[in-house]
Amino acid sequence: MDDIRPLVRVALGKEKADVVIKGGDLVNVYTGEILKNHSVSIKGGKIAFVGKDADHTIGPNTRTIDSSGKVIVPGFIDGHFHASISLDELLKYSLPSGTTTIFVELVDLATIVGYSGAVTLLDNARGQPGKFFGLAPSYYTVPPFLQAGEPVISGEDVGRLLQREDVAGLGETLWTSVVNEEDETIQNMVMATKMKKTLEGHASGVKGNNLVAYVASGISSCHESIRAEEALERLRLGLHVMIREGSIRRDLAAVAKILDEAIDFRRLVLVTDGLNAEDLFHNGHMAHVVQKAMDLGFPPVEAIRMATLNVAEHFGMDNVIGGIAPGRYADILVLPSLDRIDCEYVISNGRVVVDNKKSLVQPKECVYPESVTMSVRVPRNLVPEDFRIPANGRTGEVVVRALKLVSEVITEQHHARLPVRGNSIMGDLQKDVLKVSIIERRNNTGKVVSGFIQGIGLKSGACACSYSWEIGSPMVVTGVNESDMAFAVNRLVELQGGLVVCKDQQITAEVSLPIGGYITKGPLSEAAEGLERVRQAMKDQGSPLTNPFLSLQTIPGTFLPFFRITNQGLVDMKRRRLLDIIVE
Repeated sequence: MDDIRPLVRVALGKEKADVVIKGGDLVNVYTGEILKNHSVSIKGGKIAFVGKDADHTIGPNTRTIDSSGKVIVPGFIDGHFHASISLDELLKYSLPSGTTTIFVELVDLATIVGYSGAVTLLDNARGQPGKFFGLAPSYYTVPPFLQAGEPVISGEDVGRLLQREDVAGLGETLWTSVVNEEDETIQNMVMATKMKKTLEGHASGVKGNNLVAYVASGISSCHESIRAEEALERLRLGLHVMIREGSIRRDLAAVAKILDEAIDFRRLVLVTDGLNAEDLFHNGHMAHVVQKAMDLGFPPVEAIRMATLNVAEHFGMDNVIGGIAPGRYADILVLPSLDRIDCEYVISNGRVVVDNKKSLVQPKECVYPESVTMSVRVPRNLVPEDFRIPANGRTGEVVVRALKLVSEVITEQHHARLPVRGNSIMGDLQKDVLKVSIIERRNNTGKVVSGFIQGIGLKSGACACSYSWEIGSPMVVTGVNESDMAFAVNRLVELQGGLVVCKDQQITAEVSLPIGGYITKGPLSEAAEGLERVRQAMKDQGSPLTNPFLSLQTIPGTFLPFFRITNQGLVDMKRRRLLDIIVE
């Protein structure tokens, strides 16, 4: 009641507002109108009054922001985000870019540390000047034929997360897990539905009856459309289609062709799917995405709605966020015009956090336990012999199965004839076939599984990363020789996570990612500069890839097609079987 009475009293002029934004053009996302000469009165963290004349809400202690000739819009929401930057540092750049609410997937840290990792993120999100909601990890296990052992996070733990008020839904669930009726997946979906939480989707490449069956399970969104046709098919089935424009993929330009269709866009949502330090530092957050949507032809009000009300409606939170109306949280931006998304003022939870483009609020410093900051564990330093691939008595040359990059994240099986020296199979620089290895780092076994890969393009040295898209997040390294591979991995352990490029056992570039082995800590500018140096070092050493570490991260990912390297060896995911490295 203490929250309601002040709002009622301010609306009636019986009490005075804390802040009034006066006399601007208000973008009403509920009706699609631009309301001229409107004002917004704020009390505490919420909106008390919206209308043409707010003078009755202004008192001697009310802060008044003159927005005449300017535009008032709701704070932006990122509805699907993977955090690779510490939340406190993220907010320093995200809030000035107009992003006041973020829905964070908890799966990344949970797959490394377990339940406590997810809770660590949620605890650090509490009390920040921007709002965060978690998405509980969907129960994913590698296919049974790989026998990966116990899951990192149990169904019981997922249930505990879903019970929290700051967890909005069950995070992205693979369509294959649903269509294959995997028991644990279905049980968690039923549990989330009973708790009235959303079921977030991951419908990469699925179509036809499989897509229909997937949607029939209750899945409510998909962020994997890469073409307008895919987006339209999903919209017609009632999904909220999240158009991804971030560091992992940039799909907005391709999906924007949906503008040619005479359809309603109320279920289109703009998301980033996560931003790396470079992109956040140079481009900001959701303001950049909304601006690009406008540049591609989406009407300004529609583009704004795709990052505000549409997102809030998807999560069933449009009664508290997503628009400028009485009773909603006061998450508001003041722009100079609708032509350019450039935030002069940002108000989050009723608090002016950006004033005339100057940040006024420092985020709460994030604190991480040792289980999160010391998560890259191996029992000893690795040596070149750990990356040796035995020829099993063969001499001369041998034909091997290698991963071939057909895109930066998709691989197929490739047969390569490689030389044998001293009972070891060697790579071949002329054929762009390098050694690639994954190293278990969660359970302190340091188990190394090695194979070959074509398409990385390195001509010297090695590169390694501590994070990968698979349960337990094994380290991944590739290189032209075993000495540099061992050197790069040992450096990752010293850093407790990061990206490393080396040559002749000398570091040519590196970035520290000490939180879970994949999240930056410290000034964003330093991480951004480090990523740029790493990218340049890869280029200098021969790699033509635009995002080489994305390719490394996905190498163990058993939910991606088609040929992968896992802790159990090489696997053909299409035929779902393990394969020997040597072709008989």
